[in-house]
Amino acid sequence: MKITGIDPILAGTRYLFLKIRTDEGLVGYGECGAWAYQEATAAVLKQMEKMIVGLDPMRIEFIYNALSRNLHFRGSVTQAALSGIDIALWDLKGKALGVPIYELLGGKTREKIRIYVNARGKDAESLAAAAKNLTDSGFSAIRFSIGHPKDENGRCGESFSALVNRVSNTMKTIRETVGWDTDISIENHRGLRPAEAIELGRTVAPYRPHFYEDPIPDNLEAMRTVIDECGVPVATGERFINPMEFDSLMTTTKVRYIRPDMCVCGGITAGKKIAAEAEQRGVYVIPHNPLGPISTAACLQLDAVIPNFEIQEYPMANGVCRLDGEMKTPFHVENGYITVPDGPGLGIELIDDIDKVFPFKGAYGGINLHEDGSIVDR
Repeated sequence: MKITGIDPILAGTRYLFLKIRTDEGLVGYGECGAWAYQEATAAVLKQMEKMIVGLDPMRIEFIYNALSRNLHFRGSVTQAALSGIDIALWDLKGKALGVPIYELLGGKTREKIRIYVNARGKDAESLAAAAKNLTDSGFSAIRFSIGHPKDENGRCGESFSALVNRVSNTMKTIRETVGWDTDISIENHRGLRPAEAIELGRTVAPYRPHFYEDPIPDNLEAMRTVIDECGVPVATGERFINPMEFDSLMTTTKVRYIRPDMCVCGGITAGKKIAAEAEQRGVYVIPHNPLGPISTAACLQLDAVIPNFEIQEYPMANGVCRLDGEMKTPFHVENGYITVPDGPGLGIELIDDIDKVFPFKGAYGGINLHEDGSIVDR
């Protein structure tokens, strides 16, 4: 069997799927993770196509090495393209052999995957109410975002003390509303300065956050200080683009949770390598997953296999999952768990003509400013 081509599929606001074709008619599907740069990643896919057409798609490790070690430049767009190709090759190989990907990775270590979902609201009370609705629906793990309130001029003008007081009050309110048996995590989205991250961590520590996500931008020395001093378990790494970055993080810090994104870190091949190193260090894995059905399915296949899996991000907010209308058969979610798909390959199918049902619009973000006109980290 030989690879004959790659078809990029742009859809929705942040999706770039792809289809790898073969001379035997078998196809595999992947998803690329550099959202906001989908068109650029699609162009890279066509460049990589020139390198792998004619190769045996079963040689996944060889192709991963060819695309990760043999190219001159690196970066999130390039790695997103590689990641999508890698996922599609695993999907294709599973289909060719008639087994789920997890069987090719060594078999399941668990039967179902625990997930956390997002509670959303405008203030502490509405966030707590949303969290209560989720826990009443059977979810035992929820996340809320610290947000960045803007004034009438669109500026983020909170002082150090105001930010710490607001977020710690939100954590306290949610904890008092849902009780102590629910896991609550805090999404900072790299929006804090190191001093803010340390003080906020110490302030929320009495309310037992499950994890403290991406408190600051990706600076290893600063992150080491935050991890050492904030007093709560930190989870980070969602923007890392290869296993070496995770190695540096785990070597130089006491990080407790890492967040590889299958669609940008190098696909399932890289995800397995990253998880294996983390396992030896006693570090647990919380895969990043803000994207579509294929991203989710790729995560689930890895989650099923690795012993050091912690919990899976699932793109559901206040009980509504945007993936259900994008798949022929939605994931089975019950009491805060997803059943691992057991069909061949990824075990899922996108709806027909997803790019026509959900025309590509793109999502490119914007510039966020502090009150003084300086840039807010994201």
